[in-house]
Amino acid sequence: MGRRRESNFDDPPRFHRKGNVWYHVSGTSPRIWSKLSSDRAEALRLWAQREGVKEDESTRLFSVVAKRYVREVFPTKAVGTRRDNDKELANLLKVFAHMPIDAIQPMHIRGYMDIRGQVAKVRANREKALFSHVYNKAREWGFTALQNPCQGVKGFKETGRSRYVTDAEFAKVKAHAHFTVVDAMDLALLTGQRPADVLKLKRADIRDGALWVVQNKTAARLAIEITGELALVIARILERPKKITGLYLIQDELGGPLRKDALRSRFDKARTSAGVSFQFRDIRAKAATDTGDLAHSQSLLGHKTRDMTEHYIKARMGARVRPLR
Repeated sequence: MGRRRESNFDDPPRFHRKGNVWYHVSGTSPRIWSKLSSDRAEALRLWAQREGVKEDESTRLFSVVAKRYVREVFPTKAVGTRRDNDKELANLLKVFAHMPIDAIQPMHIRGYMDIRGQVAKVRANREKALFSHVYNKAREWGFTALQNPCQGVKGFKETGRSRYVTDAEFAKVKAHAHFTVVDAMDLALLTGQRPADVLKLKRADIRDGALWVVQNKTAARLAIEITGELALVIARILERPKKITGLYLIQDELGGPLRKDALRSRFDKARTSAGVSFQFRDIRAKAATDTGDLAHSQSLLGHKTRDMTEHYIKARMGARVRPLR
């Protein structure tokens, strides 16, 4: 008999993690560790192939549908989305795991939302959205023909961010920041990209007079012309002496990519020293607002619609109107 797990109790048998990689481990001696993937969703899919496992779909439990969802749908999502969905699905399974999919009714969703909302209203909304998608997949896969129980169940009202970063606040934080944070702030402002997209920029992305970006969230592709202040910032970054020259534009002292947690820690330290309260992600909104041109902002941010960009800007600056006379 194998040893009892000390962690990851929900993992299936012969599915083990070592470091950041998941393995399939043979049940016979000597045990053979076969590498699956560093992505858990993909690793589960490969594990199921090796094991020849097929869930007992006759039970039609929510947990059965959820496991199939993890195997088949998770791999199609972005890494950050999968990470969030993992946590959301864990909370849903605590309540719905052993319920037949046909037995889940709108009143159960309402009850879940009310209880979960006492602690985290926004997370409750996200978990309801994930449940709804899982249920729709259950309908596609033939587990149920009933209407989605989330239909008609209202989520909690969310208040979007409306923080506008002034030039003075931006400069104050930069004055107290580590050079890697200064580089990241300048690139985020001049390109209008999200923090994760700024951190993944590589030197190889500079070509044909442009900085080429593929956004993580939407997969939108942009070629941002390297002119004006952006050209000066990139030249400053490339010319800065480094002990080790890595692949990334913004890199740590060892030449590796600056990690998200390192950026956040260094930014928070500078923000505290400067006595300023904005978040790094607010820089993207500042970029959109400061262009003064809605079409330019839409292109720079990679928004699909003009309305999305207009809402994004109005939330921070309000509508510009003429006086009566």
